[in-house]
Amino acid sequence: MGTMTQPNELGEFLRSRRSRLSPTDVGLHGSTARRVTGLRREELAVLAGVSADYYARLEQGRARNISDSVLSAVADALRLDDLERRHLTELVRPARSVSSTTSKPLRVRAALRAMIHALDPTPAVLHGPRMEVLAINRAGAALLDDFEAMPPAERNMVHWMFLNPKARAVYPDWSDIAAQLVAILRLAAGRDAGDQLLAALIDEITAQSDEFATYWSDHRVSQHTHGPKRFEIESVGALTLNYEALIPPSDPELRVIIYTAEVGSPSEERLRELLKSRPVDVGT
Repeated sequence: MGTMTQPNELGEFLRSRRSRLSPTDVGLHGSTARRVTGLRREELAVLAGVSADYYARLEQGRARNISDSVLSAVADALRLDDLERRHLTELVRPARSVSSTTSKPLRVRAALRAMIHALDPTPAVLHGPRMEVLAINRAGAALLDDFEAMPPAERNMVHWMFLNPKARAVYPDWSDIAAQLVAILRLAAGRDAGDQLLAALIDEITAQSDEFATYWSDHRVSQHTHGPKRFEIESVGALTLNYEALIPPSDPELRVIIYTAEVGSPSEERLRELLKSRPVDVGT
């Protein structure tokens, strides 16, 4: 059985969130001598207003017909944020069942690929839900790597991040970026428990990277939104760029990531300098 599709993802997630909390975090005052990290099952059950037996069955994956009110109470007790609440709901009621066989690569509209290339000289990347790099323009390749020249199986941001040494050179904050990408993948795994391609990807990287396995076991969830990222490019030096993640309305499972520099900043000049050495990208 694949790493992603282990029998009780729900229980693993609940235990990981429970272990974050201490009795004092939630106003419980008891013995300081504890053999477990975080709250005990019984303590969480009290906070959620359910029986200890029911909560135990929930963590063991044996609870059935879980109501919205119980899910909300458990989420409140675990102090989940909005994204973690969404993940919890998707683990209980996945968009596709475990028996589904999502195993085909995505087909991307030609116009969407053309848009990515037309955005040049602004770096732009088109990601799929498994962090596949479906398209990248000339500026994006100069900033990150030439994904379109790689074998198809390697055209994936998480695969590249953990298994390609260039990623560590490009990102000075490699550990932070790597952890975020794993958390994005974890969110995707909860959304579709039957995605065989995603399961295979996770198994492959886990087998080759202990760091990935450690991040994966954290059960953190995240999504691309916006923010600054630092880059180190051998030919021009350090850049700080802002990224924005855009969702095409007709293709909500995809993400367009655009990188921009502050106007008049050294990063803008260095990005311009970087692109001078790249051939013009005519697109596909």
